[in-house]
Amino acid sequence: MNYQPLKYIYKASRDATANTLLLLHGTGGDENDLLPIAGELGANFNILSLRGNVSEGGMPRFFRRLGMGVFDEQDLVFRTNEMVAFIKELAIREKFDAGKLIALGYSNGANIAGSTLLLYPDFLAGAILYRPMQPFAIIGAGVKTSKRIPVFMSNGTTDPTIDPAATRIYVGTLKNAGFDVTHHSLPTGHNLTRQDLQLSADWYKKEFITLNPA
Repeated sequence: MNYQPLKYIYKASRDATANTLLLLHGTGGDENDLLPIAGELGANFNILSLRGNVSEGGMPRFFRRLGMGVFDEQDLVFRTNEMVAFIKELAIREKFDAGKLIALGYSNGANIAGSTLLLYPDFLAGAILYRPMQPFAIIGAGVKTSKRIPVFMSNGTTDPTIDPAATRIYVGTLKNAGFDVTHHSLPTGHNLTRQDLQLSADWYKKEFITLNPA
């Protein structure tokens, strides 16, 4: 396949056994956008932040779309495969454990993270999806994970770009595939809020930080 490398920022933790937080920006963002949000979750993890290889009117994206809310699903599959292949190669180069990867994506970035969950159900160790949409119009019933993979999702009840009914179907689809989904509908639009960050930080600590007994 004619895969291209992605531009990225990698920041290693001092802990060789640390998780790696995979940051995936929204439309028009880049690999710097979500770095401040990573800090909300703590510090004891590697950070891998990617820039999408697609340009829409000069705005970086992770995959093409045919219109507002209408994805080019063929390109989404290709770009998901491209991203996963790149991460696997990069894990060897940067010496992080590809089996301990937790995606954090916003909007377009959340959608390619969701595509990864569906196309590679056992690849990610967890995912934080801010303002996600169901990545594929039809999702095969055969999608199953063999692990208990936690997924955090938050959507805005006044977000004009996302249909709440479609979100409920998406949440149900992920649960039926075996993912452990925590979903929040917040009284806001498409932009992120302090509540998104606090809820996801609390979720991350609960799922991935093991406290040592006193």
